[in-house]
Amino acid sequence: MAEQSEFAQLRHQIEVESSEEGSTGEIKFEEGYTWKVFFGTLFVAFVMLPGAIYLGLVAGQGLGPAAEWVTIVLFSEIMRRSFLPMKRQEIYILYYVAASLTGLDPNLSISGGPFGYLVWNQYFEQSPQAAPIAHDIPRWVVPPIGSPALIHRTFLDTAWLVPIVLLLIGQVLGRFQWMSAGYYLFRITSDIERLPFPMAPVAASGATALADAASKEESWRWRIFSIGTMVGLVFGFLYIAIPVFSSVAFGKAYQLLPIPFFDFTTNTENILPAAITGITADLGSAMAGFVIPYPIVLGSFWGSIICRIVLAPVLYHFGLFGNATNSGWTPGMNAIITMQVTNIKFWISVGIGLNAAVAVIGIWSVGKAVIEAQRERKNRGLQQRSFAIPKGRGDEKLPMWLPLVIWIGITIFYIFLVEYLLSLDSKPGQPHFINPLWLVFFGLIWSPFNSYISARMIGLTGSGVSVPYLQQVAILKSGYPYVDIWYAPIPLNDFGGIAQRFRELELTGTRFTSLFYAEMVMLVVILSASFIFWAFLWHTSQIPSSQFPYAAKFWPINATFQAIFQQINLKHGAMAYVREAIDFRRIGYGFLAGMALFGLFRLFGWSTLTYYGFIGGSGAYPNYAIMTFLGAWLGKRYFAKRFGVTQWQMYTPVLLAGFACGTGLIAMAAIALALIAKSVNYLPF
Repeated sequence: MAEQSEFAQLRHQIEVESSEEGSTGEIKFEEGYTWKVFFGTLFVAFVMLPGAIYLGLVAGQGLGPAAEWVTIVLFSEIMRRSFLPMKRQEIYILYYVAASLTGLDPNLSISGGPFGYLVWNQYFEQSPQAAPIAHDIPRWVVPPIGSPALIHRTFLDTAWLVPIVLLLIGQVLGRFQWMSAGYYLFRITSDIERLPFPMAPVAASGATALADAASKEESWRWRIFSIGTMVGLVFGFLYIAIPVFSSVAFGKAYQLLPIPFFDFTTNTENILPAAITGITADLGSAMAGFVIPYPIVLGSFWGSIICRIVLAPVLYHFGLFGNATNSGWTPGMNAIITMQVTNIKFWISVGIGLNAAVAVIGIWSVGKAVIEAQRERKNRGLQQRSFAIPKGRGDEKLPMWLPLVIWIGITIFYIFLVEYLLSLDSKPGQPHFINPLWLVFFGLIWSPFNSYISARMIGLTGSGVSVPYLQQVAILKSGYPYVDIWYAPIPLNDFGGIAQRFRELELTGTRFTSLFYAEMVMLVVILSASFIFWAFLWHTSQIPSSQFPYAAKFWPINATFQAIFQQINLKHGAMAYVREAIDFRRIGYGFLAGMALFGLFRLFGWSTLTYYGFIGGSGAYPNYAIMTFLGAWLGKRYFAKRFGVTQWQMYTPVLLAGFACGTGLIAMAAIALALIAKSVNYLPF
């Protein structure tokens, strides 16, 4: 009961932070996808999308918050001057659309929709790194080397028909799958468990602040949002603009504040071997500490410090991190490499066990909540707990079993599709067949289980969980010995983050049908725009080439790693250290440790939120955990006393939203000027 009371108090606080001024506390739902948002969608797709594609290939960066907030500020100002101010529901959906359309794949720096991956596939097939396996890459992925489609660099060729059809199927079914899964997880974690989702108010508060500015002369939200924006502009200039400008002017990026963090790992390796030490200079981490509840930040801080610094020398001493002879940790490794090596050697397996404990505790909490609700219904005179859907949310008539059926149905379709696609490459004496139970496990057991863990951790701490190299290890463990498995649509997913999207819709008073309308329109728009702009860029210039310096430098590196991984399941191709990543014994120890730690917290009456923060922090860089804790401590010890606890709690999500807007604006301006300068440098006069 104490745990539920703690969640309820935090959830109520978040709903107050996100509510509009003068509201009675009851959320009023309105449609968010209107003709204003439709034109905003076209603006992002046909104005910002080509810039996002080009920026990713040239500089390896995405538009990020710039695309979201520039679009919102521009359209809200146009509508305000047209005496048609945008509602916060419209502003939030426009924010969502801009973020979705201009997203960047951090591994390949590909933006601008799904056709970019077809360009990557044709490059990889023809790269020297892929030479040993190029002939084994299936034709349902990319045309063969020497095909006219590749020679003339065009998608308008029948050789691309099957890959494009599969791409379209994936885009359509993928949307229905993640919407169904995300909604179902939201119903469990938000409507039943009543988890707070501490980071959901950031986008909601930003939308509310801009809506206030469009309809009122004076608003505390707009004032706090503006302060956050100015702080973001100043910090963005120091953190982003100076490196961008200096790289253009001097050919080298000078950083006043190191990106991504100060790394002291090699300096402390003599006294703290295998420990990750340092601190980030990113002010955004400190401001996130303002927003995330203090018990969660405290737990995350101690989880990261204990697991990644205090225990690291002990684990290294007992050989659990390996050594130079078995691709383990060795002196001289920086923080990023140390994190990668120690994860593979030890923490991936333990982390799976710890998060499995979180899932079991969550399932127990859901069952307990349902049983208590049934008991209350039987006892007259007691207030009945209601799982009823708020009126006007848009899903009142949607039975809870329907999204689950859609999720499972699409997953089963993918299982059959994988078997069919693999069978197309069968040869006499070499049947391409994988045990369907392996696909059933990952599609119908692991993916829902992991998605629920992630959704619950996001609902509790604001950040999810991930298992590095899970797909690679899963394919290796399957024993399947052919290359085509790497391109099959294996139903291995984590839909946990989508639950927060639905919570943001709820906090902004946006009908859930708005998300469906937005996705259906985006499906058509993104496919059209992605085809047009990627086809144009690829046809006019080879990608990568000297015109796209980032892709020219990093795509070959990415191709090397992809070629290595795609050979690990071949004979004599497996890498020993990858095989070590999943150790079922350590998973069991991690699970027992997670359950014992939960019992310890309950025994001493410590906050359950701190426990969940500790589990999440066990897999985090101390560099970020320390800065986030400093922000939370400063907010609790100074700002909360300066402004009052309640007022400060209402300020923080608006302040963080403004900060994101400011850094996004300065980043976009800096990158635009850098692109202009680079263009001028190539002119012949």
